[in-house]
Amino acid sequence: MDGLYFQLGWQHIINWDAYDHILFIIALCAMYLLRDWKKVLILVTAFTIGHSITLALSVLDVIHVPGDIIEWLIPVTICITAATNIIRKDSEPKKLQLNYFYALFFGLIHGLGFSNYLKSMLGAHTNVAGPLLGFNLGLECGQIVIVMIILVISGVLVNLAGVKRRDWNLCVSSGAFGIALVMVIEGARAMFLN
Repeated sequence: MDGLYFQLGWQHIINWDAYDHILFIIALCAMYLLRDWKKVLILVTAFTIGHSITLALSVLDVIHVPGDIIEWLIPVTICITAATNIIRKDSEPKKLQLNYFYALFFGLIHGLGFSNYLKSMLGAHTNVAGPLLGFNLGLECGQIVIVMIILVISGVLVNLAGVKRRDWNLCVSSGAFGIALVMVIEGARAMFLN
């Protein structure tokens, strides 16, 4: 049964319907290259820890945040992350940075976004530990696949095609910001005009 939840977590993150979560991961990793894989592993782990905490708390009915607010906050997190990438002066990440904080804190918000989906799948389960673990492991594996694709593309473009690292970061981050900004505006309209 937990294999089913692993598969659900995996499919949920790699499904294009979860493009907001994919877009956040893209914005989070925009400044990194394949050689930075250790830094990216810390980022993805921080994100997973954040979303695992709120996913568990929400599924266990410890916290409840209206879905429309969460669906609006998710693109806000993308905008903030992408904007931070755009305004940074150095093109190569150095030490512990704001991105690690973003990954952990914004992971809390994204976990709430996953919770409604997982709650609907769990139904009347009394023991949620196994399904939660399976779902989170599936999400993590899906995120790692997305991250690896981003890092390989950035490595090819920067190391082989001669694209400047700063230009790559600006292009990816600006694209993520623009898409997320549209989502923020649409989400605000839906919340306040309905």
